[in-house]
Amino acid sequence: MALDGKYLARAREKLEQRRAANMQEQQRRETDAYARVPGLRGIDDTLRAQMIELLGLTMRHGSDHTDELRALERENLDLQAQRAELLTEHGLPIDCTDEIFTCPDCRDTGYLRSGQPCRCLMKLYNAEVTADLSSLLQSEGESFERFDLTLYDDAPGDSPRKQMAQTFTFCRAFAQDFEPGSPNLLLQGGTGLGKTFLSACIARVVSARGYSVAYESAGAALGAFETAKFQRLSPEGEQAAARVEQYLGCDLMILDDLGTEMISPYSVSALYTLINTRLTRGKTTIISTNCSDVELHRNYTPQILSRIEGEYQALPFAGRDIRQVRKERGL
Repeated sequence: MALDGKYLARAREKLEQRRAANMQEQQRRETDAYARVPGLRGIDDTLRAQMIELLGLTMRHGSDHTDELRALERENLDLQAQRAELLTEHGLPIDCTDEIFTCPDCRDTGYLRSGQPCRCLMKLYNAEVTADLSSLLQSEGESFERFDLTLYDDAPGDSPRKQMAQTFTFCRAFAQDFEPGSPNLLLQGGTGLGKTFLSACIARVVSARGYSVAYESAGAALGAFETAKFQRLSPEGEQAAARVEQYLGCDLMILDDLGTEMISPYSVSALYTLINTRLTRGKTTIISTNCSDVELHRNYTPQILSRIEGEYQALPFAGRDIRQVRKERGL
């Protein structure tokens, strides 16, 4: 997927802010060290002058400068040893004035020597994509630690709590181990069983690990396809088209509440495009739905059902509506 200039600009701005903060901290440490260690500034000035002289000798043509180089290198090493001893005597680490980099791979430039974007820049880029494409992630409350299995009825045998414990364990492991090529999932069950909550938990963990995530309701996502097609010459249509391309190319697409959208020939066509394109590109998709198998077969085409049944791992959600259970327990 080609990088979107809008998100890339935001990511580079955040990287520059990080770089500036590191430079400010390095300058603070240097000022503190010079104030605490007499003679340190003079040693550093000499070391810098020696490096310039060393570079000049290595680039100079003509006579042999081997002896000069060796003498200068010895002086430089002796001075570095003296510097380290001074800092240690004053209780400071020997690297206290070194440049600070959050990312050692690119030294906070955002790009490797090969010219390729560094993973740190891509993590910031993906965070910007996720922020725009995951409108359902509005609160900070969705976390696996807050998922309460006691809200599901327990009983001997294959109780809803035991079933949901298995589903919960699978979802948490899926998020923690997510990588390109992870399986597609179908979260299926009645209303109020935690599908949206666990989807949000997955989205948070996967995005925090640096992957781009789109987490949208089926109505909003499929509506963007329609706007992109029928209003393509308007600003809204252009924005929708950009969102559609991100839906098709992001690392993880979570389509929430499939079956609640306005079902029409075009929405069904858009759903097929979304599912099939992401399968073709090897991108992982999670679909959550309240629909039973019968309802899915009634609402969607055989082409869509064939792909969901053949390419998605079904995770059943069982039990009673959690909202009702909370109400009964006065929670």
